[in-house]
Amino acid sequence: MCGICGFVSKNSIKLEQLKAMNDTMYHRGPDDSGEEIYDMHGGYQVGFAQRRLSILDLSSLGHQPMHSADKRVTVVYNGEIYNYREIREELSDYRFVSNCDTEVIIAAYLKWGIDCVQKFNGMFAIALYDRESNEIYLIRDRIGKKPLYYWQQADNLVFASELKPIMTFPDFPKEIRRGVLSRYLYHQYINAPDTIFKDVYKLEPGAILRFRAGEINVWKYWDIKQVYGRQIANPIRSYDEAKEGLKELLKQSVAARMISDVPLGAFLSGGYDSSLVTAIAQDCSDMPVKTFSIGFNEEKYNEAKYAKAVAEYLGTNHTELYIDEKEMFALVESIPKYYDEPFADSSQIATMLVSELARRHVTVALSGDGGDEFFCGYNVYENVKQAQQLDVLGAMVHGICNMPGFKQLRMEERLPFKVRVIAGNREKESKTQFGSGSYIEKATRMVKYVSSGSDNPDEGKRLPVHYLIESGYNVKDWQIRRMLLDMDTYLPGDILCKVDRASMKYSLESRCPILDKDVMEFSYRIPHEFKYKNGDKKHILKDIAYDYIPKELLDRPKVGFGVPLDKWLRGPLQEQLLDYSSYDYLNRQGIFDAGYVSDMIGSYIITGDAGPATGANYSKLAWSFFVFQQWYQHYCETF
Repeated sequence: MCGICGFVSKNSIKLEQLKAMNDTMYHRGPDDSGEEIYDMHGGYQVGFAQRRLSILDLSSLGHQPMHSADKRVTVVYNGEIYNYREIREELSDYRFVSNCDTEVIIAAYLKWGIDCVQKFNGMFAIALYDRESNEIYLIRDRIGKKPLYYWQQADNLVFASELKPIMTFPDFPKEIRRGVLSRYLYHQYINAPDTIFKDVYKLEPGAILRFRAGEINVWKYWDIKQVYGRQIANPIRSYDEAKEGLKELLKQSVAARMISDVPLGAFLSGGYDSSLVTAIAQDCSDMPVKTFSIGFNEEKYNEAKYAKAVAEYLGTNHTELYIDEKEMFALVESIPKYYDEPFADSSQIATMLVSELARRHVTVALSGDGGDEFFCGYNVYENVKQAQQLDVLGAMVHGICNMPGFKQLRMEERLPFKVRVIAGNREKESKTQFGSGSYIEKATRMVKYVSSGSDNPDEGKRLPVHYLIESGYNVKDWQIRRMLLDMDTYLPGDILCKVDRASMKYSLESRCPILDKDVMEFSYRIPHEFKYKNGDKKHILKDIAYDYIPKELLDRPKVGFGVPLDKWLRGPLQEQLLDYSSYDYLNRQGIFDAGYVSDMIGSYIITGDAGPATGANYSKLAWSFFVFQQWYQHYCETF
């Protein structure tokens, strides 16, 4: 686990500048660092750098940048290739000098070329320089567990695990791409390939970028739509076969992720996913697995007691930490530093706290991420199912309300909220993304857009709030379609980003067995009725969990945890929020509609518990705005 960065440029970049870029990611790799610059055909310089968190082969033989014996190939890499030992057995003609997976990447490339990525099962962000073909490759893992950004402008290609190294590159302009802001305000994250900056992109999950002779090409080697379509064509008809097959793959995945030369543990919330991963890990281990939970002093939010009960049943070495609101609030100021792009999922705070707790004892932690998206676990999937059942009726209501005579009376606006949402859900590309129209309207109006004739053409290109891509899944069942959409957007853009930044803030590696390549692909072969059975979400995954843990320890309503955003934004953060939303500041900043946002935030602060039209229900928008302004002040006015 590490951080990587580098560049390809015709400008003269000094080694000290590359080191400065690399050192902005010290938290991702405090154990070692390496920076090197090479000459490339065509008048280019290539710079490769890495910060190392040592997990496998702790010796200096794992130092990066790493070169092939003949110096043809150089690699910097962040992640873990869990099947590297199996791949290594196929590379007997290569003379290895280390026991780390980085060298296996080099040997695999030399034997199979860029198609070697199809062999890799793991989480990874790789930069590879091939001197023979005069090419640079950037590669990201299938589901986007590891981040990889790149900036393309003129003769520069700059890449990094985070935005900070790119912002540190000489003459980086920090031009805000305001076209993504409404979508960010609504969703609270920015999904690949977009970023907050103009000409800066996230390499999409399952993608490869090739730089050759000044030209960049990007393509997918693993695409959810294609893989799902291929796998579902060969479904597993037997429930018992599906259950046993999935169980065996999960056991193999957990076992592979327990290979480590440093202490390892597991996050344990007491829910199905983390409990199942922990149970399998404990079954694989010769000693008690170290588990970690965060408890909250407010009883209605506290799930630590359930995690403790699971830990006691499994016999793990359990550590829990109870935290209060003051400890959570203390982390607010650090959000922009470690989430160096606007990111407003407030559960990041609890994730940082449990990561800090785990890092006191281990360097690697297993997590249960991915269970909800791949096995139908979120409550929204219930809503999606109901919306599909009511869609025809909604179309009829919409049609009636828009008939001559009724339309002038604005009948649709007078309907009850749920009926209005179903009736207004007419966009075929976003059928599963229905929601409050007022939220969308506010997120859109908050941003100041200019005409496409501006000197900055990006300013006139506003991305729609919803992801208009659903027809590409070629799936009639809305639940399945929404699950696939979440795998493409919410999972990598929000969940995995949240965990990566929170864990790496404390130099902790997080591993996700459910997001194993073979588990993901096998899940696509499992019929949906095995995942959602008679209203029981995650049915097959729960059934496997019951083989390890009594049902009564797991079967309960999910509590969840919410940061008291209204209390904070109307309390200790109120003065800061008012400063961020003052007309004069917004007018100087030139990003938001100064009058609209100033009035909206002012109304939000004073409305108390008033109705939904007054602002009391807009805490998520207010928080998204606050986090953006906090980020902007840190990176665009100070950094």
